[in-house]
Amino acid sequence: MTDAYETIRYETPATGVARITLARPEMRNAQNETLLYELDAAFDAAAHDPAVKVIILAGDDPHFSSGHDLSGARDMTRFTPVTSWGGAAAEEPGVAGRQAREEEIYLGFCRRWRDLPKPTIAQVQGKAIAGGLMLVAVCDLVVASEDAQFSDPSVAFGVNGVEWFSHPWDFGIRKAKEMLFTGAAFSAAEAERMGFVNKVVARDALEAETLALAERIAQRPAFGLRLAKQAMNQAQDAQGFQTVQAAAMSLHQMGHAHNQIVHGMLVDPKGAEIIRREAKAK
Repeated sequence: MTDAYETIRYETPATGVARITLARPEMRNAQNETLLYELDAAFDAAAHDPAVKVIILAGDDPHFSSGHDLSGARDMTRFTPVTSWGGAAAEEPGVAGRQAREEEIYLGFCRRWRDLPKPTIAQVQGKAIAGGLMLVAVCDLVVASEDAQFSDPSVAFGVNGVEWFSHPWDFGIRKAKEMLFTGAAFSAAEAERMGFVNKVVARDALEAETLALAERIAQRPAFGLRLAKQAMNQAQDAQGFQTVQAAAMSLHQMGHAHNQIVHGMLVDPKGAEIIRREAKAK
């Protein structure tokens, strides 16, 4: 199945296990539309394959993912819509088109991946920034290398956070505010203490340790795994998870609209300067 994709790899490294790898290392696995639609297709393939019980999401070295790829022209007509937000609406001018596009490829895709009927494990090394953090957050379990870092610096761009706004559940209210207000990155050890990461391992052991965890899970019956995941997701939804995300997405779109009016672009141009300066200082 690997040959069917340009920006990812799809493999079955062990019985009952599929592994999807982001394969744009030259772009630090930044997510353009092609990658996101291929990732969705690969997740669907694994979800519908009765031989697969567990799905690993990985990224080629050096970093798991640097986030959204904001370069290049936007042309949603090249892709078949997956959610009800996609299609021609995403090509409309102004807020209507932008919201439709982001509801499709960001919030909509992430919700589909979070609700897959099979356990998913993020295998994370290096940096998972903004959109990269989103891909980690939708997975059920996270295995991280000791050098892994997790951050959402998007407040510097004049928005309230990334489109998949699970921060309060992932980090707790206080630490989530710290992440958003400061743009600071949490280390793997910090993320493990907060409950976002399940296991921290040496960089050279990351792939083997993640696969071992997946193989252990794959020994359980598929239907039991599906019911357990559904029960846990329903518990989160009962806490207002989807309502909070919908509200946060509306604020995100308001931030974009404000920036367009004030700065003539979707993000505050000072944000990139802030992020670059802080990155050089580390």
